[in-house]
Amino acid sequence: MRQSHRHQAILDFVRQRGYASIEQLTDHFGVTPQTIRRDLNQLADAGRLRRVHGGAGMESSTVNTAYSDRKLINHEAKARIARCLANQIPDRSSLFINIGTSTELVAKALLEHSELEVITNNLNVAAILQHREDFNVIIAGGSVRSRDGGIIGEATIDFINQFKVDYGIIGISSIDEDGALLDYDYQEVRVAQAIISNSRQVYLAADHSKFTRNAVVRLGNLKESLINSSLSG
Repeated sequence: MRQSHRHQAILDFVRQRGYASIEQLTDHFGVTPQTIRRDLNQLADAGRLRRVHGGAGMESSTVNTAYSDRKLINHEAKARIARCLANQIPDRSSLFINIGTSTELVAKALLEHSELEVITNNLNVAAILQHREDFNVIIAGGSVRSRDGGIIGEATIDFINQFKVDYGIIGISSIDEDGALLDYDYQEVRVAQAIISNSRQVYLAADHSKFTRNAVVRLGNLKESLINSSLSG
């Protein structure tokens, strides 16, 4: 493939996924890592994508990547984060789990636990946990987003405010250079803020691609003492 054609194909590949690692691009295009690094550097110099350590990203600050694509992006890294985070949660704990593909993998990792009480505004999390007879799974009320099974709205916030739990497990779309935690949906952020306010301890599940993305709604900051981060490449 000619370089100009490969450059356009790389842009299409990254645009569809939101982020692509050098390894993914090397496998997909059948070229060496050195060739991909050179291509990415040239595209970044031309302002056509954002070059980051280990890969490249191309993100809108107003529209999130499709849920089906986000489930595939950095899946192995997210799974490692999920297992690490789940190890911090004792049996017989109470917890919130919010919206996101990373938090859904945490829910899967928690299946090895016993006697958990889980309150969630994520239908996918509830579906993952529902078969454990010793778990008490509570679904928050509110409006269901068809694109990802998230539950949001004033009713969801009111519901969350009725509880005080041991742990809150949240995800995020973007982490800015100053540590700001950012997302795309104002209503989703307000629910996450309620989860933080009503949790004794909060864990943030986020892989390295979150540092390559831009979003517009501020949730909080990594510097806040309540938030523990589980980050991985």
